[in-house]
Amino acid sequence: MEETETPRQRSTGEAGREEGRLLGTSKPLHRFVQKEPRIFGVVLVIFGSTELLMGFPLYANGDDSLTVYVPFWLGGLFLSSGILSIYTDLHPSKKMVTVCLAMYVVSMLSIFISLGLRIHVIESFLFHSYIMSNPWSYNRYIQASSIDCILVATSLCVFGLLIFLSTIARLALKSSRTQLIVHHVPPPQGDTASD
Repeated sequence: MEETETPRQRSTGEAGREEGRLLGTSKPLHRFVQKEPRIFGVVLVIFGSTELLMGFPLYANGDDSLTVYVPFWLGGLFLSSGILSIYTDLHPSKKMVTVCLAMYVVSMLSIFISLGLRIHVIESFLFHSYIMSNPWSYNRYIQASSIDCILVATSLCVFGLLIFLSTIARLALKSSRTQLIVHHVPPPQGDTASD
């Protein structure tokens, strides 16, 4: 008996994609693909783009050399993590899931570093704002600290998302059952003792 496709599957080609995606993978990878890492990858790409675009006003401010380049490398890491998630959802394999997991861990470590730098810079912006008498400089520092506060909040959101993605990636790499291979070596045929 032949399976029939719905008109939506025929027009979008979902039936062939779903069949190859579900039948061509092992069970743990199937669990990873079920969690839809592509959707989370798109969210990571959006956060990475936001990080990069918000970095330009901070770069134009340029007063503190500690965080001038943080939005650029952190946004690049978010973008690469998102693109890898999208690619891994389209072409699942254990190697790609391993690469994604490594990228998630590197991104989480870089979030810790950037949070430390950004909190230091926000404190220094607030300290400088009390000293300044020029209203234009005061407004510029307040705007830069506001951008840093927004980027801290988005980094914390991405950190939660990366924890979830790294958990499902780790579970996808874990074998669903333990296998034991027994190798039997028979004794040589020529050395048998006769009665």
